[in-house]
Amino acid sequence: MATPSSRFSAKSASRSARSPRLRQDSSVQNRKGASVTPITQRRGRSSGSSRPLKSVRRDRRFDGFGSPPELTAKQQRQRFLIVWLIMVGAIFLLLLNLMKIQVFQAGMLRDRANEQQVVNLRPVTPRRPIVDRAGNPLAIDQPVYTLFAHPVMFGEAKEKIAADLAPIVGQSVQQLIEKFGSQESGIRIRDNISEDTQSRIVRLGFDGLELVPQQERVYPQQDLFSEIVGFVNDDRVGQSGIEATQEKHLEQSVSAMTLRRAGDGGIVPIDLPDHFLQHQKDDLRLQLTVDSRLQRAVRSALEAQVKKYSAKRGVVAVMNVQDGSIRSLVTAPTFDPNKFYEAETEQLRNWALTDLYEPGSTFKPLNVAIALDAGTVSPDSSFYDEGAIQVDGWSIQNSDFSYAGGRGQLTLTEIMKYSSNVGMVHLMETLQPGLFYGWLEKLQINQPTGIDLPSEQSGQLKDYAQFTQSVIEPATTAFGQGFSLTPIKLLQLQAMIANGGKRVTPHVVRGLIDPKGSLVWKPDLPAPEAIFTPQTADSVLKMMEAVVEDGTGKPAAIPGYRIAGKTGTAQKASPEGGYIDGARITSFVSIFPVESPRYVIIAVVDEPKGDDAYGGTVAAPIVKEVMESIIAIDHLPPAKPESVENVEQPAN
Repeated sequence: MATPSSRFSAKSASRSARSPRLRQDSSVQNRKGASVTPITQRRGRSSGSSRPLKSVRRDRRFDGFGSPPELTAKQQRQRFLIVWLIMVGAIFLLLLNLMKIQVFQAGMLRDRANEQQVVNLRPVTPRRPIVDRAGNPLAIDQPVYTLFAHPVMFGEAKEKIAADLAPIVGQSVQQLIEKFGSQESGIRIRDNISEDTQSRIVRLGFDGLELVPQQERVYPQQDLFSEIVGFVNDDRVGQSGIEATQEKHLEQSVSAMTLRRAGDGGIVPIDLPDHFLQHQKDDLRLQLTVDSRLQRAVRSALEAQVKKYSAKRGVVAVMNVQDGSIRSLVTAPTFDPNKFYEAETEQLRNWALTDLYEPGSTFKPLNVAIALDAGTVSPDSSFYDEGAIQVDGWSIQNSDFSYAGGRGQLTLTEIMKYSSNVGMVHLMETLQPGLFYGWLEKLQINQPTGIDLPSEQSGQLKDYAQFTQSVIEPATTAFGQGFSLTPIKLLQLQAMIANGGKRVTPHVVRGLIDPKGSLVWKPDLPAPEAIFTPQTADSVLKMMEAVVEDGTGKPAAIPGYRIAGKTGTAQKASPEGGYIDGARITSFVSIFPVESPRYVIIAVVDEPKGDDAYGGTVAAPIVKEVMESIIAIDHLPPAKPESVENVEQPAN
């Protein structure tokens, strides 16, 4: 075995590589004369193998022993080029990503950062109060508190705190102790705590009791104005009535503060407005046109009659005929907006605006006005009333035909006074169907009134082709059936008879007033629009006065006062088509005082029970009671003082 000093070094191998090829069986001697085993044998080949040695280039390969082989200049250039290309590519990709972030995604990333870092904070301020025409509060905000407990701060006083707090919050000591044991902090004990109760809790002086202030919307009149005022939800957003439609005028204008979240999570204010920390509140109030005294009287009259006739529901509305201001609007049944969550869906809906019905005979004055203004009849015209007729195979008869039969020749006033269906059919036959339809469109039956209350529905009218090509359509429309509208729409239409033929917009908002009662804002209402001539309106008004003096509207008469009116008893249409068997809608419309018309009143009672349930027996007495209240509230003098002698006046 060769000694370490005689091993064949890499340098010696290099020199050997430059000598002639060695024979496989030859031996190599080192400088000291020691023989060296050939490379092939050291790698395990037998001495008898005749395979020559590898080339010198292979012998120079780095096999893990000694130094690595040197790179040629070409290899170095190749490797440098590869590294350079990788670095240039990485820089290019980095620039592309930077451009994507800085250019294409800049807006999105900026918005996302603002969402995470920037907060716009507005102080909690009360909604503006809502008041009636006399300034009586209908909706106000009042401070309330939510009580939270943090038992981790109670120490050994947990039982004492529970004992002292229990009678104040209306809970038992055991209940409070159980709540205190549920978690260490942030336990909600009670909501809607009044200021008096809050003061009592503060005086206890216990650590760990936290009172968080809030604003609560309160309706002092409870259910009196629910269909007008509406209510707000738990997030203080208006859900119905004026609370919904006048949201922007009920919310107070306050400055907001912008906050930014710092890197450590802290909040830093930026763009702090002047006087932000001062109490920001104005003294403006939203005033309505309604009257609390009249509203209370109307509700009492309506609910009594609905109960008497076991009716499904009812509505009464009172409007100033000159400007469209609503003096009273009542529906029954109703709800308490302080507890709106307890009401049924039907009660939350103001059906004076949302539900359609066929008006029946209360529409006859408008048809008479159409015929008069169209020039096809005159106030002295008359028509023959057979009591019952056939139109295109359909039977049409008067409601009292079974006992009154036909009344023969009737004037327009008599047709109105007896509410003759047959007479109205003959009267409206004087108009071509197309002309009749054009007038119905002019009255905008299929359009809303534009009242400043939510969810108003448009009426329904047959299309032109169906109306003009079918003989029965104009005939049924003549006595107020075959089309539908809302009670508030009929109120607007009847006002045209009272104010000389002008269409006005019903509304309940007068405007924003300051503490002195001066208007600082008022709604921009459409100007009155002439529809009928004053002569036509005056003629129809006098015919309606005869209805109350000696016709179907006599139950609404008040001694000494000139009152115009019209009854209506219509079959109730079914949603599936046709009419509901035995179901009626009774109504009465009134205009008074006739000598100087100021108010139009409508009462509609849905599905009253009883054989005597008609417009004159159910709805007319309601309107009479409402007019008596208006007379007392407004101190209206009688037109014929001699007629009121020995007649007891209603109490003021």
